[in-house]
Amino acid sequence: MGQVPAATRTLRLLRYLAGQPDPVTLERLASAVGLPRSTAYHLLNAMIEEGFVVHLREEHRYGLGVAAFEVGSGYVRQAPLQRIARRPLAALVDIVRQSAHLAVLHGRDVLYVLEERAPGRPPLVTDVGVRLPAQLTASGRAILAHLPPAQVRALYPDRSAFVDRHGAGPPSLSALRTLLAETRQRGYAVEDGEVTPGFSSVAAAVLDHNGHPVAGVAVTYPSPSRSEATDEGAGGGTVDEAMVAATRHTASALTHRLSGR
Repeated sequence: MGQVPAATRTLRLLRYLAGQPDPVTLERLASAVGLPRSTAYHLLNAMIEEGFVVHLREEHRYGLGVAAFEVGSGYVRQAPLQRIARRPLAALVDIVRQSAHLAVLHGRDVLYVLEERAPGRPPLVTDVGVRLPAQLTASGRAILAHLPPAQVRALYPDRSAFVDRHGAGPPSLSALRTLLAETRQRGYAVEDGEVTPGFSSVAAAVLDHNGHPVAGVAVTYPSPSRSEATDEGAGGGTVDEAMVAATRHTASALTHRLSGR
């Protein structure tokens, strides 16, 4: 048990490095994870010996090593998120009788990594491997709503970052911020015809043990008329309360699985 604090500190250093666009200095690393400079130095040297970190001596900075890449590649090969989500997503489809999918953020896009199609439902554009603009999709909005404002601003620095598919969706950072604020307040994300005319989606975010959004669970269904729905979404569309509850329950169950609770 005496080694657990050291392991925790090491993993925090590694996680911080993985989240940076460039190698960073020892001082910045130590400050970011709340460690004494000497402690961070010794932990980094241990990771250098194992290949997880490289020391760029000329720049006086530290970056990720090849071993870190191998770990990431192993994650992709094993696809644990998809494995964990497959049965809950299938159960969600059984409940709502509509197709459901799981997506992860990939830059300003969402990448669909899992789909469960409901019997008799038509194929959707959200097939596995497809990428779509995050700000237009319910899954993307659910994820973006849980990101720090600075990260959202970095993803969408100007109007050129906003893709328009069917003349709908937020065209600017201020409009996106308003939409994401509504999403947080509501507790789930919606879109109505902004990806595919005639279809709507509802989504909720899956969070890791740090509260960081790692994926979005969404259900896509034919857009109902206002008279058929029980709740109205922000985009002029309507959603069914039972569908929302089932989607949020699935995302919450995956969150608990990923966080180890």
